[in-house]
Amino acid sequence: DAYRGAGRPEAAYLMERLMDRCAAAVGVDPVEIRRRNLLTPGEMPLKNWAGIEFDSGVFHANLEAALDKADYAGFEGRRAAAAAEGKLLGFGVAYYVEITAGGGKEPAVIRFNDNGGVDVYLGTQSNGQGHETSFAQVIAERLGVPFESVSIKQGDSFRDIDGGGTGGSRSLHMSGGAILSASDEVIRKGKLAASHVLEAALVDIEFNVVEGKGGEFAIAGTDRTITIGALAQEARRREIEGLEEGLDATSTYQSANSTFPNGAHLCEIEIDPETGVSRILRYTVVDDFGRVINPMIVSGQVHGGIVQGIGQALIENCVYDADSGQLLTGSFMDYGMPRADDVPGFDISFNEDAPCPSNPLGVKGCGEAGTVGALAAVMNAVADAVKVRGIDHIDMPATPLRVWQALQEAA
Repeated sequence: DAYRGAGRPEAAYLMERLMDRCAAAVGVDPVEIRRRNLLTPGEMPLKNWAGIEFDSGVFHANLEAALDKADYAGFEGRRAAAAAEGKLLGFGVAYYVEITAGGGKEPAVIRFNDNGGVDVYLGTQSNGQGHETSFAQVIAERLGVPFESVSIKQGDSFRDIDGGGTGGSRSLHMSGGAILSASDEVIRKGKLAASHVLEAALVDIEFNVVEGKGGEFAIAGTDRTITIGALAQEARRREIEGLEEGLDATSTYQSANSTFPNGAHLCEIEIDPETGVSRILRYTVVDDFGRVINPMIVSGQVHGGIVQGIGQALIENCVYDADSGQLLTGSFMDYGMPRADDVPGFDISFNEDAPCPSNPLGVKGCGEAGTVGALAAVMNAVADAVKVRGIDHIDMPATPLRVWQALQEAA
């Protein structure tokens, strides 16, 4: 069934395995063949064969940074040391470029409540990604309201929010754009309200986010100001034409574009040929998600995605009875899932040098990217480890039994 990434991990797996097979066939290092085929920033925007336009990316820089972090230059020495202990060591490289869900529209409603807080109603729905934090950061930065005063309301049908929902790593791209659009409407209304409250011409009103003071409206060239929170309360009390709802605002963000997360995944794996057991020693990632709003949340998304990819590559499998067709792995008691001792610590970093040009936040989706890159990185590492035994490919999942059988057959 559809897994995290819903087809994109499998497509990246096929492409990246073919890159390694091609490199072996022509006698080129797997890293070098990727260096020769990655696009340069000067070649973008570039439409592919399907007419999809890749808009940004610093692919070579990400690959080189990951190689340096993973100490690729010292790998052959580590391989020799492992061989001296009877172990097989493999290094897998994968460079993924994925497309996130794009297009359509997404609404946002901003309401200033009576206790000085800000309620934001959205059509996306968090199920563990941390949307509430990221969305609150966006509005706090744009309007200069206290982060702790922002309350994110998701999927509230009472508010008639008709959003596109959460999926395809689209939420920050689309709902973030809607929040910015609604925030701009708040600022437009705020300037009108401030012109009445401060008794000045509309053209003389400016809005700024001042460090230590937050968002405030001011008469240009003077020290006469009013904070956005105080103005919102004042606008409720006054009857001002065009401000029947005070500073509250509703906006819909429309986009015809997707985003293109990309990055280098490097995996170093050790295989015990006597048992077929694989152990991942190092896992290094340098990702391009455009502008990163909350690095901790994004790291968590990548971490979870990698673990799911490792599970698909090495452990997870549906097993059916050969005679009856009965599913034997029908519960989590029987189905193999990755656990903490199946994975190493991850070296995860981000390159923000190529913000997405097609959305106002400059962000690229991150929710599925970890799995998109992980399948090929892990399986390329497995294949690299066993190539010394004359094996050029093992199908997923590379369970200890499958690896051991392949080694026995090769022997």
